[in-house]
Amino acid sequence: MGKTKEVASAIGRLEGVKSVDPVTGPYDIIAIVKGESLNNIGDIVTGKIHPIAGLSRMVTCLAIMYSGIPCELLARRESSQ
Repeated sequence: MGKTKEVASAIGRLEGVKSVDPVTGPYDIIAIVKGESLNNIGDIVTGKIHPIAGLSRMVTCLAIMYSGIPCELLARRESSQ
């Protein structure tokens, strides 16, 4: 505790991070990360977010649907544009 603003700010400056919000409850911050592939998201999380000073633990959850649309279909749409 006490470093939430600094950690959120550091996460928010990273490429691939779409949003960062301080929250109440068992966690202090929720960040949404978007990448070209699962490997790309893994690289962002493990290579860029994990090393940020002030993080003590993380839980990573992958979305499989976004607003009722499977993420795989969204990725295909974006890559064809």
